Amino acid sequence: MNKRFLEAATIASGIKPVDLASGNNAGDYVCMKDYSRLTIVFYSNDGSATTDDVTLTVQQAQDASGTGVKSLNFTRIDHKQGTDLEAVEQFTTVTQTAAATYTNTDSGENEQIMVIDIQDTDLDINNDFDWVRLYIAQTGAAKIGCALYILSEPKYGVDPAVSVIA
Repeated sequence: MNKRFLEAATIASGIKPVDLASGNNAGDYVCMKDYSRLTIVFYSNDGSATTDDVTLTVQQAQDASGTGVKSLNFTRIDHKQGTDLEAVEQFTTVTQTAAATYTNTDSGENEQIMVIDIQDTDLDINNDFDWVRLYIAQTGAAKIGCALYILSEPKYGVDPAVSVIA
């Protein structure tokens, strides 16, 4: 099978590049109804050691407007960080007790990429939760960050005419 990436997945904007210190950052909701997997990719520049640690929270909802919004627990975070990411080759896997929030207390002073994988079975599908978003709490000082959503393992094939984002 020789599929191009966008024939097997789609990418949506979660949080546009923004100064994370300008306020809380609620990402757009993305719909997982037609996909089995969502990969959330967060990227930010370096900042200061004590005031710029980033807290990522994953939330689920019943629709694009956030009806019934509640936490979505995850246990694994893969991250790459350093003062120069071009010199960091490998991701480090962190496993946590199931929680909807993750804070890396060494992330403030470093450039970083954090990856969270969500499966459709992680959602409260019995109560019609199939929308997901990333929420990033305000940081204490200037730090530019953004997030992308990569939806993969389509259940019915990828239809580029169908939007997955709210």
